[in-house]
Amino acid sequence: MSCIYSLLNIGKIVAGADSMLSIADIVADFDVKHVVMITDQGVWDAGLIEKPKTLLEEAGIQVHIIRDTPPEPTVDQVQEICQAARAFDCQMIIGIGGGSSIDTAKLVSVLFTNDVNLRDLVKGKAQLKRRGIPTLMVPTTAGTGAEATPNAIVLVPEEELKVGIVSEKMLPDVVILDPVLTIKLPKAITANTGMDALCHAIECYISKKANPLSDTFAIRAISLIARSIRTAYQEGNNLAAREDMLLGAMFGGISIATSSTTAVHALSYPLGGKYHIPHGLSNAILLPDVMKFNLDVCEEKFRDIAVAMGIDIAGCTTREAAEKMLENLYSLIEDLEVTCDLRAKGINETVLEELVEAAAKVTRLLNNNPKAVTREDMREIYKKLL
Repeated sequence: MSCIYSLLNIGKIVAGADSMLSIADIVADFDVKHVVMITDQGVWDAGLIEKPKTLLEEAGIQVHIIRDTPPEPTVDQVQEICQAARAFDCQMIIGIGGGSSIDTAKLVSVLFTNDVNLRDLVKGKAQLKRRGIPTLMVPTTAGTGAEATPNAIVLVPEEELKVGIVSEKMLPDVVILDPVLTIKLPKAITANTGMDALCHAIECYISKKANPLSDTFAIRAISLIARSIRTAYQEGNNLAAREDMLLGAMFGGISIATSSTTAVHALSYPLGGKYHIPHGLSNAILLPDVMKFNLDVCEEKFRDIAVAMGIDIAGCTTREAAEKMLENLYSLIEDLEVTCDLRAKGINETVLEELVEAAAKVTRLLNNNPKAVTREDMREIYKKLL
């Protein structure tokens, strides 16, 4: 556990059913008249933009919408979206959607105020010196927790790898957590994004960067998600479960901002970068096997996680409690019907070395894992997924 730690947090959080109805008052506090909404086609098609757009326009605020954020935005695509936003007299960025839209919105905001090239940021050749223009983030999935992190993930196609840009300058000014916006989520997306949120919390709790602040949020996130993810999956209109999931995802994001993810994410990035497996899905299928790999050095923490998940560990030794937690992860994957045919995606034994090579480059996360991960270890974990 780190000796020195800090908490990075959102400026303001507005949460609860129908909290989106306060969007005009929130934006008015920033004394802006022109905003750009960044979203994706799925959110647009679901009709989730219509209400906030109308509320803002009724308040005299001009709204420009960019709705073509791709599921896995590349460096160049984010740069193009930024150029599109520059064409308007933009004073505030509103990101509405999943992690890709929110990460893109964060990047566009800081690119407005920092004279840097996005590729230089990705390569670590430039730094963000100023906060961006004001931002409001509205998640419509309960997974990435991107609304609470100083991170933004982009795809670098030539390296077939996702890369994280990290800067506290990207922390949002305001976040709206409205569970009503998530009730239309398809079951598969509910499962994948929910497992992604659980993954964040568990990884941050066992990370070498874990600390009392991150532990507080991580354990609470685990508790909220564990008690509600199955209900949210089976009963999509259950607002209480949806609210638990949104809060759990955000608390997981706060954990990331204070601690860090580990080997699950490191191994996940190549699956998304080259084979375009959705981020939440790749994390979900990796989580149980990576945690099983970490078992011998994480027994006490896994016991804590078991308690947070509501697992009955009465009379269990620490090891037995930890193993029960692992069993619960595997059963959770089954209950949520989380599956991914890697061979159908073109992943087989012949490409394992490519995956290992790519994952080995993600030292920023591998170094946080509580147990050293060798290339052979990575190879074995990937093989289990085939």
